[in-house]
Amino acid sequence: MKIKLKNIIKAKHDFGHFINTTPLVYSERLSKKYEANIYLKREDLQPVRSYKIRWAFNLINSLNEKEKNAWVVCASAWNHAQWVAITCNHLKIKWTIFMPVTTPEQKVYKTKQFWWKYIEVILIWDTFDEAFKASKEFEEKNNSTFVHPFDDERIITWQATIWLEIYDEMEIDPDYIICPIWWWWVVSWIISITKDLDKKTKVIWVEPEWALSMKKSLEKWKNTQLEKINIFIDWASVARVWDKTFQIAKDYDLKVISCPENRVCSTILEYLKEDWIVVEPAWALSTDALKDLKKEIKWKNVVLIISGGNFDFERLQEVKERSMKYEWLKRYFIVSFPQRPWALKDFLWCLWPNDDIARFEYLKKSNKNTAPVFIWIETDSKENWSKITSDMEKLWFKYHDVTNDELYFDLLV
Repeated sequence: MKIKLKNIIKAKHDFGHFINTTPLVYSERLSKKYEANIYLKREDLQPVRSYKIRWAFNLINSLNEKEKNAWVVCASAWNHAQWVAITCNHLKIKWTIFMPVTTPEQKVYKTKQFWWKYIEVILIWDTFDEAFKASKEFEEKNNSTFVHPFDDERIITWQATIWLEIYDEMEIDPDYIICPIWWWWVVSWIISITKDLDKKTKVIWVEPEWALSMKKSLEKWKNTQLEKINIFIDWASVARVWDKTFQIAKDYDLKVISCPENRVCSTILEYLKEDWIVVEPAWALSTDALKDLKKEIKWKNVVLIISGGNFDFERLQEVKERSMKYEWLKRYFIVSFPQRPWALKDFLWCLWPNDDIARFEYLKKSNKNTAPVFIWIETDSKENWSKITSDMEKLWFKYHDVTNDELYFDLLV
């Protein structure tokens, strides 16, 4: 798809009064850490804390009268639903939104704030792929107008206004722009504009390690459906990338890297602690990728688009747990304890002075010599684990490390 620069400029002019021009902020922390010039395009400062405001009004307002009068339908697992709801209420258009049941409560709650009489929200199935399929079936059954969350030239044209703002705000052209793999339409207009303006900016795509749909497809040179994915990183975790996404990756030989979900959690916490910026897991992907690109981006100008501040704080404990697991500051064990009074006292000798037992579950069984204990241990240094496990073995405590067992993790956290 070729996006004309003049159409992007026109879109910016026509709707510029409706959309905020967000700041491009130089990050001293990230720049110092990675020895590069790191800029954050703060799209999380838009209303509803998302860049998707840029496309929803433009797309929906461009529908003809027949399309507006028909029952309109879409699928969303993220912020698209919120701006669809606001726009439809404003334009008095009836709309049905299909969202996965697993959509974070914060996003469902914010969407329902704009529910009013024109909007119907249907929570269905577990993933965006399934919600998308249900919305297409609804479209066919009810002869509705389907509005794709991104696969539409009107959406891509309006999204491209972000890039114009970046060029206007930067004195030097960026060497790199890093974004999640699912943002293929961004890459479309980046490629179009950089060619039209004779720019040399390179694009790097990032995807979650537990949803390597693009990596697997490129390895097979065929768009491939994954049988199983982990949906912790919301909309960036998909079983199958869109055909246009895959075609762009092949045509332009774009670099694709992956990031571990649990490490992304550490990046989210770093933003909260150091910058007081709230980012969604998918939008922490781009920043987390810097940890693997340190040599490549050194002394370069890098832009990260921070768009997605609708973080569900009910997930914060899980984010913290995943981060501590990745940093090896917390581990979960099932330990076989001898059923004698001083067994716990012996076990405590295995720990360092600053170590902490965060959870201890034990049920005494009088008819056995030993009993299992489920125990969480927190430490202030990952180097401490060698002594802890070594001392457990010396004292004849049999144990099983279940730290990376996702079944246990989902059950207990």
